[in-house]
Amino acid sequence: MHGEKRRKPAHIGLNAHLLSLSETYRGAGINRYIHSLLLALPQVDGRHRYTAFLGEKRMRGQSPPALNLRLSRLPTVKPVVRILWEQLLQPFELMKEKIDLLHSLAYALPLACPTRSVVTIHDLSFLLFPHAFHRANRLYLAAATRQAVRQADAVVAVSASTKRDVVRLLGVPEEKVAVVPNGMDESFRPVTDRRRVEALRRKRGLPQRMILFVGTLEPRKNAETLIRAYARLRRASAIPHRLVLAGGRGWRYEGLFALVEELGLQDDVLFPGFVPYDELPLWYNAADLFVFPSLYEGFGLPPLEAMACG
Repeated sequence: MHGEKRRKPAHIGLNAHLLSLSETYRGAGINRYIHSLLLALPQVDGRHRYTAFLGEKRMRGQSPPALNLRLSRLPTVKPVVRILWEQLLQPFELMKEKIDLLHSLAYALPLACPTRSVVTIHDLSFLLFPHAFHRANRLYLAAATRQAVRQADAVVAVSASTKRDVVRLLGVPEEKVAVVPNGMDESFRPVTDRRRVEALRRKRGLPQRMILFVGTLEPRKNAETLIRAYARLRRASAIPHRLVLAGGRGWRYEGLFALVEELGLQDDVLFPGFVPYDELPLWYNAADLFVFPSLYEGFGLPPLEAMACG
């Protein structure tokens, strides 16, 4: 025998029902991981077959030819519908498509999973900062994640920090957890043609001097502390910079607007809302300073993107 017999190609299923191409907070964070993986994985690995299960119909025009899409007719953008699909319908879909391995791209696996499985854990913020989540969301994530990491054949963590949390908080053996860091699109780089940056300022009404934060407006991102620190800086020195908090409205964000009014910063703190992904490199290039005061991140893409943009 001249060598070990090569295994036949596998049919890999990807649960991508959290994917959203909408310009809201749902289109940030984990969504970028899912979207990038769907576009790249079938192209860099031509040996295996890939089928993605999802509800985002706009993915039809973007997916590579090597990726088979199984679009659900159910409105899985609604959390309850998505959970029911994952637990009740997904096992039958896996058997119907003859999937050899299921990769759940975010936290949850079906209890009755008929195949081998891998699950990606992005962070355990719902365990470490429970006060930052709605109770139902926190309880579901905690229960689903504990079950998934026990059941999975392997666990993917997006950083060494997340792996340590998974091992420490969930009791998963170290050898079961592989660290696969998040990547970054090549479009995040210094912009040499400053006319593009100035065109963005005019289009979005951005100030010439600005301090930039990028992230969903939610308690864990700690934007309240940033606003208070900015107010102290304004009182201590006559800086010309305005503070720009760029990101979709998540939950419990209303206090940020009230705080800005309380501190008299209505003209100095801007909330431009969700920033389209293809515009983000220009926003980083337009900023004098990038700040990221988040209390906790499993990986934290914005600091990496900002550094890549210089």
